[in-house]
Amino acid sequence: MSAPLSKELRQKFNVKSMPIRKDDEVQVVRGHYKGQQVGKVVQVYRKKFVIYIERIQREKANGASVYVGIHPSKCVIVKLKMNKDRKSILDRRAAGRLAALGKDKGKYTEETATAMESS
Repeated sequence: MSAPLSKELRQKFNVKSMPIRKDDEVQVVRGHYKGQQVGKVVQVYRKKFVIYIERIQREKANGASVYVGIHPSKCVIVKLKMNKDRKSILDRRAAGRLAALGKDKGKYTEETATAMESS
């Protein structure tokens, strides 16, 4: 269950999205709860494909408050909970992205182009 990274994190890590985990900080950008302040992910419910966020709750008919399930694609990750495994994933994905960019743009350097013309 992945969610896109915020613009700042995207610039920093050169990665577009990451699997969402408990204790990540997210902001809802679509739907009824959009625009509310940043909240911490309390639970990732994989069976229902929703996440529960700290500040997004509603009251049931009997007065109990419950978390509202939000689809992860409707959130942006604002702060990642880092550990060494997650750091290695970010590094690996960023390296792959840079390699793909290098293949598409500027296939030939200036020297190789002039060498090809002269021969």
